[in-house]
Amino acid sequence: MKRVWDILKYPHLTEKSIGLVEKENKLVFIVDNRATKSEVKWAVEKGFNVKVLKVNILNDMKGRKKAFVKLHPDNNALDIATRLGML
Repeated sequence: MKRVWDILKYPHLTEKSIGLVEKENKLVFIVDNRATKSEVKWAVEKGFNVKVLKVNILNDMKGRKKAFVKLHPDNNALDIATRLGML
């Protein structure tokens, strides 16, 4: 079984991703290129002890894979972003 940080490489830090944290309760991660939505969901739930509602994945032009993770309203993305040093 993979470890959490084998799937989630690092948080994506841009103005857009910070805005998503604040407005839509979403976190953005650069993930392993072979990772699936279900693996990303498992890694976020296991690594941060939160409930994930939805995962969207985007392959960008630089060859990276971004995962947009929407958290349950009971969980606050700002708290996790602060723990990760995003804010």
